[in-house]
Formats: sequence, C-alpha cells, structure tokens
Amino acid sequence: MADAEMVRRETSFWRHAVVTVPAILLLGLASGWVSNSGYGNPWFDGLAKPQAMPPGWTFGAVWTTLYILLGVALAFILQAPNSGTRRTALILFGSQMMLNFLWSPVFFGMHQPRLALAIIVVMLVLSIATTFWVARIRKAAAWLMVPYMVWLSFASILNYEIIRLNPAS
Repeated sequence: MADAEMVRRETSFWRHAVVTVPAILLLGLASGWVSNSGYGNPWFDGLAKPQAMPPGWTFGAVWTTLYILLGVALAFILQAPNSGTRRTALILFGSQMMLNFLWSPVFFGMHQPRLALAIIVVMLVLSIATTFWVARIRKAAAWLMVPYMVWLSFASILNYEIIRLNPAS
C-alpha cells in the first residue's frame, strides 16, 4: 500500500509541475515583455548603474532558473493534502508572485524605481514568509525558494542603488 501511495503522490506532483513550471515561466516572460524590461529599454539604458550590476544576459538566465524552481516548489505545495497550512502557503505564494509580475512593469514600464523598490521589499518579506509556510509542507520545496530570496535581496540592493545614483528618476 505504501508503494501505491508513493506512485500516486509522484504522479500528482508531475501533473502539477507540468502546468506550474510553464505557467510561471510564461507569466514571467510576459511581465518582462510587456514592460520592455532590461537592457535595450531606452529609459533604463540612460540610467547610471551600480558597479555590481550584472551583464544583461544574466537576468534572463537567472530569472528562467528561478521561475523553474518556483514552479517546482508550487507543484510540491499543490501536491500536499488540503489543509490550513497549504491554503496559507498558496495565498502567500500567489501574493508574492503577483508582486513579482508587477515589479517589471512598474520599474521598466512606468519608470517608477521608488515604487518598484517598495514592491520588491514587500515581495522579499512575503517570499520569506512563504518559505517558512512551505517548509511545513515539504522542506525540499522551501529549499527551492532559497535562491529566489537571495536574488530578491540582491535585486533590492540594485533597485536601491539605481535610485541613489539617479535621484531625479
């Protein structure tokens, strides 16, 4: 019976992952595309950048990797039995992802780095809370979120530095 349960759970995980991974990747891609994010955006190209600013290709590689990890983490959450913990984890996960998809249009599209900084700080706080709730469901899923929190911390610093270096922006 334990083997049958293991197969059922693994099948459930893959059914979720085959949807969550592409969905998060596509939403992230759409968010960046709609806002003309990154290098090649005339407004962004005209800003002074911090010395720690990575080359443009880094962002695509990092966000693709992070969105895959987040999609897998979400599949683990969805695989868990219905519970208050699962519900809270899903609400937190969804909330921080909505802010994630909002950040690029605010920063690159609306040219509002100060508002974007507020968004990314709240996103970081929510991602930390999400990770703690997800750890109650499955520790592996929580560990999948750690690189995301590290990158959000770094991105917050870059966002702040762009504001500092471009006070009129």
